[in-house]
Amino acid sequence: MVELPRLVIAAPSSSTGKTTVTVGLMAALRERGLAVSPHKIGPDYIDPGFHALATGRPGRNLDPWLCSEELLVPLLLHGARDADIAVIEGVMGLFDGRIGARGFGSTAHVARLVSAPVVLVVNAASTSRTAAAVVAGMTSFDPGITVAGVILNRVGSPRHETEIRDALGEIGMPCLGVLPRVKDLSTPSRHLGLVPAQERDEAAALIAEASRLVAEHIDLDAVLDVARSAPALDAEPWSPNAVVVPVTRALDADLSPAPQPPITPASGSPAGVGTPAVRRPRIAVAGGRAFTFRYAETTELLEAAGCEVVTFDPVSAASLPEGTAGLYVGGGFPEVYAEDLAANAALRADVAQAVASGLPTVAECAGLLYLADTLDGRPMAGALPIEAAMRPRLTLGYYVATAPRDTLLARAGETVRTHEFHRTGVTPLPGATIEPAWSIGDEARPEGASADPAGLGTPTVHAAYQHLHWAGSPQFAQRFADAAAAFASRTAGKGWRPTSDPAAPARSHADSAVLDEAAFDLDHHGDRDAAPGLVDLAVNVHSPAPGWLIRAVMESASEWSHYPDPSATRTALAAHHGVSESCVLPTAGAAEASTLIARGLGATHAAVVHPQFTEGEAALRRAGVRVTRVLTRPEDGFALDPAAIPSDADLVLIGNPTNPTGALHAAALLRALVRPGRTVVVDEAFMDFVPGEPESLIGPDMTGLVVLRSATKLWGIPGLRAGYAVGDPALIARLATQQPPWSVSAPALAALITCASDAGRAHAAEVAAQTDHDRAALIEALALAGFPAAGHPRTPFVLVDASAAGPNVRQRLADQGFAVRRGETFPGLGPQWIRIAVRDTTTSHSLAETLAGLRA
Repeated sequence: MVELPRLVIAAPSSSTGKTTVTVGLMAALRERGLAVSPHKIGPDYIDPGFHALATGRPGRNLDPWLCSEELLVPLLLHGARDADIAVIEGVMGLFDGRIGARGFGSTAHVARLVSAPVVLVVNAASTSRTAAAVVAGMTSFDPGITVAGVILNRVGSPRHETEIRDALGEIGMPCLGVLPRVKDLSTPSRHLGLVPAQERDEAAALIAEASRLVAEHIDLDAVLDVARSAPALDAEPWSPNAVVVPVTRALDADLSPAPQPPITPASGSPAGVGTPAVRRPRIAVAGGRAFTFRYAETTELLEAAGCEVVTFDPVSAASLPEGTAGLYVGGGFPEVYAEDLAANAALRADVAQAVASGLPTVAECAGLLYLADTLDGRPMAGALPIEAAMRPRLTLGYYVATAPRDTLLARAGETVRTHEFHRTGVTPLPGATIEPAWSIGDEARPEGASADPAGLGTPTVHAAYQHLHWAGSPQFAQRFADAAAAFASRTAGKGWRPTSDPAAPARSHADSAVLDEAAFDLDHHGDRDAAPGLVDLAVNVHSPAPGWLIRAVMESASEWSHYPDPSATRTALAAHHGVSESCVLPTAGAAEASTLIARGLGATHAAVVHPQFTEGEAALRRAGVRVTRVLTRPEDGFALDPAAIPSDADLVLIGNPTNPTGALHAAALLRALVRPGRTVVVDEAFMDFVPGEPESLIGPDMTGLVVLRSATKLWGIPGLRAGYAVGDPALIARLATQQPPWSVSAPALAALITCASDAGRAHAAEVAAQTDHDRAALIEALALAGFPAAGHPRTPFVLVDASAAGPNVRQRLADQGFAVRRGETFPGLGPQWIRIAVRDTTTSHSLAETLAGLRA
């Protein structure tokens, strides 16, 4: 038996303010420090978006039609793992469900299935005592549910409130709260319902105001008492791992390590540069404002099946993500963003070519429109021989669909319950033959509804208007994952790549200072090279964190019950660096800052100096920014030649000192890269390891500069995600507009203040001096073993060309008990390079002796 406090928020009809009350209640309970699990009855995608913003957890749906009655309690428990309370928003009126099915799928139906008490939201705007009569009727209509209380909405005056409260008292119905009329507190509608939270820039402010109203006018303790009255549930949580089988193991067998021949020009990679195999098939999922409809369980099932799910924005991405082995384009509003989607010709062409090449592709509703040839006359991807247009009538309903043949997802004769919700239609292009994904009987559709072909289904494409909930049909996730794994295997783990010009000459990083092919695993980080039982020389985090820092963070616990306020942290960091507060933006680690830069500065052509930390480039590529890789060379000590920076680059990204080379560039050289129309971004995540920080670009004049700092490395707190940007106030302001509200947690803000204190500065100086000493010992030991460190590193790690140790050096070191960071995922390096973290002298000598033994 599982104890889960829970309640359902219902109403006599739509448009009562049910969503506003639900979102405000979720946010207010979260403000109290409770973990709130948000749920929505029915297939709706939009309300769960607001739920997610209010709770910080994925919004989830409870739909007995799409997922079965038996699965609702397990799905509820799955979503509510580690939650203090589940808040379930109803759909339409309390008893309104599938037409002709006696309320199947209604709020009352689901409340019975999950044994949850119901709280009614009653719109009192145009009634008084009659509200109690309506409540009395709804309470007695179905004895299988418990209406435990009422929240009155849009009450006009204290006298109005008293009249209704007295009437409710006469029928013995508790009134849990009374909300006044608030003109501007509503969620605007679109042709398919509410406007998604992802499209509402003011969504966070709306939720905050709803939370304030709920906390002020609703008895939260009484609401919690209602939720705690729910009985224990006799079920186990649903688990995606129990219904799908991982494909990764089979894929690993197909891609077992073997000597790699030189890469040919047709592969799209430079000859002589190794490309690691993709061990998990990568699923590219369309996101951004145009594609916001996707059930959380879809991603969870694909990940449980061994896939890596990567989101891209079809409005801005220049191409599909590197290594894509499957494409998923879900629902949303492409008709609203048709002009923006049409303008991205590069991605449209890439998608069309990828689908034509056999890339496994799933598209639902909006995805079907995007893959079409045109949408309202505007060019789309052109991957399917159909054209789409807005229609005057809404198509809405639950349907049973049957697969007429084997397709990517379904098998011939297989039936599934689906949902449609669209005001567009599609027609085949002249002369085109369509093989529908589904067969839906005409008798199932209401009179006048769209009679469009039910999508298109082939062995590699499943595109249709019908929405599916894969938790109710997990075989679809399994088949999609299997197909993606097979595609990855056929492409030797590289996934989709556009066909290159066979006449184009091969380019090696030895032939050119500029490398612009995307042939590296940009998402690989050192923690993936570490393993239990090995001496960790792969992760470059100084640890453990000092006890006084941990105590300072814990002493901030009284602030954790409030939304985090970065003001004090900004003040402390500004004072620490001697700059104006307008120059400082705390971030959730340097990784968040990289994303803000990619999205917020409007760059169109970025020069990324390599080898360096790859997250910055990955963020730029995800944002659709064109990237040119500028390589530094080992024979030059990985020093930068400013002449190699393309003149038209409007953003330059460089690390200083650089990961993984350890090179420390002169501040004057980097500052000279600034020019009108160009921003220079310097990642100084390791600058505090350099005693005195002589080459830091943080100073009184930050014109055209953004400097990134991280508390992860020197302070040993990667789990807190604490970092910040210092830069030109105008640029910092632009980054701030892209930052989600409250993205930096209260513990992280407290940690940053402590790191910027006098004690923090003293500790950093001590660690920097010790690192200098220990690095010198490591370099000396490696040199004696015949493995000189590259360049003149000033970091808590060194880079080594381990060719002298023979092949597979990293695995052979692991066999001897040492984990080191692989080099081949850094553009410009190959598998012979390894990065070694600086540790104590004894560990360094032991590693050097082991390397010497491998050389022998």
